[in-house]
Amino acid sequence: MASERRVSRTGKSPAPGERRAQQPGARGAGALRSWRDPLDSYLAHHRKTAGESGRRMLQSPLSSLMTWLVMGIAMALPVCLMLLLGSLQSVAQGWEDAARINVYLAEGVDESAAGELRRELALRDGIETVLFIPRDQALAEFRASSGLGNALDYLDQNPLPHTLVVTPAATYRSQDDLSRLGTSIRGIDGVDQVQVDLQWLQRLNTIADILQRGVTALSLLLAAAVILVIGNTIRLAIESRRDEILIVKLVGGTDAFVRRPFLYTGVWYGLGGALVAWWLVEIAFWWVGGPVEQLGALYGGGFSLQGLPFGSGLLLLLVGVGLGWLGSWVAVKRHLKAIEPT
Repeated sequence: MASERRVSRTGKSPAPGERRAQQPGARGAGALRSWRDPLDSYLAHHRKTAGESGRRMLQSPLSSLMTWLVMGIAMALPVCLMLLLGSLQSVAQGWEDAARINVYLAEGVDESAAGELRRELALRDGIETVLFIPRDQALAEFRASSGLGNALDYLDQNPLPHTLVVTPAATYRSQDDLSRLGTSIRGIDGVDQVQVDLQWLQRLNTIADILQRGVTALSLLLAAAVILVIGNTIRLAIESRRDEILIVKLVGGTDAFVRRPFLYTGVWYGLGGALVAWWLVEIAFWWVGGPVEQLGALYGGGFSLQGLPFGSGLLLLLVGVGLGWLGSWVAVKRHLKAIEPT
């Protein structure tokens, strides 16, 4: 037994039991290595190819920068228009939420009858509040806001009627609901005129819808332009590396192996163009933001331009990467088949 232990310690002849105990673990480790080795090699080659593609682009910084600028401008234009359209729609929604119905009472209706009419309207469905404005108060407010105080002194009597300002409930502020509510109020005794002026809001919503469709069409056209720009750039890169591609194919390189660096080049172009577009959008909105806020303040509103949110910026980067990959894939798919060793 002592001699067997000495032989086992020297490693010359392991015992049969030890050999049997080592075989299952050795097979499991070998199977794990055999499964992970191709995956590690595949990922390592992708990392290496991506790095080499980026370094090749940086070796010609001027041409790469020009391509990024062209792509950035093409992507920044529809993004700016979409943000402007979103701001316009939010303002229009705020105006619609603040819709009011002005009810002008007949000349013979006194304040007590107007108060009774106000209480009657306040009990109706679809009406949130009813504000009564006496004619004297309306004339005083008009005198203060119009600057015609001296001219109003020559009037023999107050020409303004008693007014009820009706605020619809939140669920009754669409165009159809307001029209029905205004029609029902017109039929009440003592009501002379009902003003529901939302035609301008309809026109604004229609214009916004037309602009939205126009921006969508423009976005699709500019996306196609970006794909064509990247495709042409990748085509030139393929032609410049034609001899290298022939050698790789001669030694057995597959189309997927040859295609991979050009796809990563397109991804880098798309990512760089999206970053330039994000930067251009922020600069443009910073430049025009101040005058727009001043204009909104002059009209008594809180309209302001907001830059590209972080989540939307990440989406822009993903779109840029997708367009870059698609443009490079189309170019490689078309031109790589023409390069075959004879």
